[in-house]
Amino acid sequence: MLRYLYADQLENMPTLRDTMFRDRADQFRERLGWDVSVDARGFERDEYDDMNPLYVIWQRADGTHGGSMRFLPTIGACMVNDHFLDLTQGVRIESPLIWECTRFCLARGVPPSVAAALMLAGGEILENFGIRHFVGVFDARMVRIYRRIGSSPTVLGSSGHGRDAISVGLWEFSSAAQARVAEQAGISPELSRMWFEQAFGNTDVPLALTA
Repeated sequence: MLRYLYADQLENMPTLRDTMFRDRADQFRERLGWDVSVDARGFERDEYDDMNPLYVIWQRADGTHGGSMRFLPTIGACMVNDHFLDLTQGVRIESPLIWECTRFCLARGVPPSVAAALMLAGGEILENFGIRHFVGVFDARMVRIYRRIGSSPTVLGSSGHGRDAISVGLWEFSSAAQARVAEQAGISPELSRMWFEQAFGNTDVPLALTA
């Protein structure tokens, strides 16, 4: 199932928290070879995890992490403005209607539907928080994943070539895109909305644009 948790809520679900940070270490350091920090517990964390971001997490039946994404408003500190201005020709992306999505992580062995489920959850956040777009930095391997699940971004800028390419993209989420992603995820829009409302309650009024 999909979980929506702010960082200060993770302590209530220690198994989910610990396996998420360990899966991040496995994906980003071991599989992708990124220069990321991993602590003595085997957790991959950075300074943005200390800013009380919102996490979307796919929780497996045994309570462990299957996949996740991290969200922060662009009106505060965020990776795209702090570290990747070269991809936007120095233009900062700052708007209460744009949030940053980072640390897209999939545990080893999960089916492709988990990636689609995470993107479906992103659509719930866009719709119910009153946000217009997500922005994020992604590498070449993600292009195929986004295309397969029917949620490709508008590319704002790139550097590098082939497998070494890194891009910054902007996502929006139409009703047609929601239907495509829901089909790929094998999750009905009604079930997706139920999981969101379990986390946030009534969504008749847009939620506050804070994290």
